[in-house]
Amino acid sequence: MGSVCREVVTVQLGHYSNFVGTHWWNLQDASLSYDPDSAAPPSELHSDVLFREGLTLRGHLTYTPRLIAVDLKGSLYTLRQEGSLYDFGKETSTFTWSGEVVTYEETPATKNSFLQDLDKLIDGEILAEGDFPSQPSQFQGAVAMETVNSVMDHIQKEYQLEGTVRVWSDFLRIHFHPRSISVINQYNHDGESQRLEAFGQGETLLQGSLLEELEDRLHFFVEECDYLQGFQVLCDIADGFSGLGSKMTEMLRDSYGSRGILTWGMAPVAHPDSSLRRDVYHMMNYALGTINLANHSSFFCPLTLRGGLGRRPSTPTFFPYLHYDPMQWYHSSAVLALALDSLTVPYRLRHNSVPMWQVADTLAASGRKVVAAYGAIPFPMMQGSCLPDTLDSFSDALPWKPLSACPELNDGRCFGQWVTLRGLGRQNLVSSLMPGTEPPSPLHSVFCGEEVVASYIAAHYPGSPLTVQLVSSPSKVTPPFPQFFHQSLAPQGLLQNSVPHPQSAVTCVPVLSSLQSTPALGPWLEEMQQGVSLLDPRRVAPSFLSQGPEFEDFQEALEQLRTLAHCYTNNSCGLSSSDDDDD
Repeated sequence: MGSVCREVVTVQLGHYSNFVGTHWWNLQDASLSYDPDSAAPPSELHSDVLFREGLTLRGHLTYTPRLIAVDLKGSLYTLRQEGSLYDFGKETSTFTWSGEVVTYEETPATKNSFLQDLDKLIDGEILAEGDFPSQPSQFQGAVAMETVNSVMDHIQKEYQLEGTVRVWSDFLRIHFHPRSISVINQYNHDGESQRLEAFGQGETLLQGSLLEELEDRLHFFVEECDYLQGFQVLCDIADGFSGLGSKMTEMLRDSYGSRGILTWGMAPVAHPDSSLRRDVYHMMNYALGTINLANHSSFFCPLTLRGGLGRRPSTPTFFPYLHYDPMQWYHSSAVLALALDSLTVPYRLRHNSVPMWQVADTLAASGRKVVAAYGAIPFPMMQGSCLPDTLDSFSDALPWKPLSACPELNDGRCFGQWVTLRGLGRQNLVSSLMPGTEPPSPLHSVFCGEEVVASYIAAHYPGSPLTVQLVSSPSKVTPPFPQFFHQSLAPQGLLQNSVPHPQSAVTCVPVLSSLQSTPALGPWLEEMQQGVSLLDPRRVAPSFLSQGPEFEDFQEALEQLRTLAHCYTNNSCGLSSSDDDDD
């Protein structure tokens, strides 16, 4: 397809989704090169799909995410809800009272070292090789972001924020539009009271003033799009946001049914305030969120590094070249953001992009609206090697790991698969054997990178539908992305024989990802359904149903989940009236 920009509106619902989203937008920002007058060739990824142009109150050009981010009271910490890009709060006072005035000023929250440096950078206090314009007032909008990125590339400071990150705004490096952040003040982010814990609480929220507010924000971003292709929704599924997300995707389907709605269900490995009661709540939220989000979306893909969504999951996903702490949200969300940066490539390309609804149609046929994600993060390629050599070294097992708590069956069956490899230059994609040399494997005889990957995957999934896309640009992991990479990785993210001393920071990584409609989801969904069926919420968690759903609706949802599980063992699946296609 051509280079027509098909815009996407992103919706982030919940604290962990905003953790993942913050890393995601930092990755987009690090790769952003916004200079309309530049003679450099355009990026393979079309940034206008995700970002929008605008003007500040002072007339400065801005380039901000087309984003709605929803969280609870107390979740922003140092970040102002309306942001600072549009100079809110700096208006001249017209107060005419002549009597005594007493001012009470609250001590501002302490910022970590990264945010302090970012403030200094934007104020023009950090200078690096003439990267900054002469006027500090120019640090608003597109020029500022280009400058921030270039200086960050020079600094490459390892901030080690692991002990200082409390909320997602602690490592946010870009500006949001004033209409992006929505705070739900009825519920608290911290504390024991007023917690958004249950599916029904979230469902009840999307009415009244919050419904009007979110509809207003949606209309603002949608109405300025020329070719809206759809929505990518990041939604927490462990707490009440699973209910809010279900209602939100239902609203999107009813209002924009012809557009794609790709929903990514986020779940951390662990919660800091876990208890038996909350673990039971989480299991029921997982089940209700999965079936409802799947019903209302073009497809639903859970993203988690947990070993499962039951009460006793197995070991978190292990990546051989990452030293990440799965219990730290700052770490686990960074891994998922890298995965999402690759999984979403198909509908973000400048050329030959595939619209959201076409990706969904390929994977979610016959009612199988739940898909599973897998990823090799980073893709383990040796410096000076070629792609056939690397893939041959994994001849017995695929190099990726589960990103949806759903292990592969390794039986060669798959209903559909979308594979993306990004971060390898064209010179590394095929073998460079001298003419007349006997190829060591069939992969060394292929002369196209896409065919190399396709041949390799087809050997593991013979006869299964497969789409492969390659992008040469890697994911840029500039500050404040955590430096949790193995010491054998070079700055470009490739493996090296000798370890440098001292080790240089990794600045970019290649990633291999796969979205699958796989028979493995059948037993995965069935295990979820059976685990929750053993729980009678009227007895073990009576407050769970206090704001809905009714017990009969709860039982019906579990029956739908059981039916959905059977879709992955049968060739077809009966759909309810709520499962109509979104096309």
